Amino acid sequence: TVFGRESEFDGHLEFTDNLVITGKFSGTINATGALEIDSTAVCDVDSISAESIVVAGQIKGNLEAKDHIELCSGAKVHGDMKASRIRIADNVEFEGQVNMVDELPDTDIFAVSSEEYKNSLIIKTDEVR
Repeated sequence: TVFGRESEFDGHLEFTDNLVITGKFSGTINATGALEIDSTAVCDVDSISAESIVVAGQIKGNLEAKDHIELCSGAKVHGDMKASRIRIADNVEFEGQVNMVDELPDTDIFAVSSEEYKNSLIIKTDEVR
C-alpha cells in the first residue's frame, strides 16, 4: 500500500501488511508489517512501531522496530530509535538516542567462531547527538 505524495493523514494508523508513505503523516503508527518513509515524506509522530522501518524522508518522533531500522542517505530523523539492528548511511541528519534491544541473534553457534557468537550477544546503548 502507498500513501501518495498528495496524501495527508492525521491520526492513529494500524496495519499488518507493508506500507510506503510518500506524503505527509502526523499521529501514531502501530504496525506488524514493514514501513518505508519515502524521500518525499514528512512525518511528525508521537511514535512509530513496526516490524521494520526504512527512512529516506523526514521524521520527527520516536521509532521502534522489532527487526531493524535503516536511515538512508538524505534522511532527517529527530527522535529516539529502538531496534535489534540499526543502519545509518552517510549524509543522514539524526538527533536522538539509539537503544539496541536485547534479543538473541538467529546465529547457528556451530557455523561461526566463538568470538563471532560472543560479539553477536553484545548489547550496545549509545547516545548520538
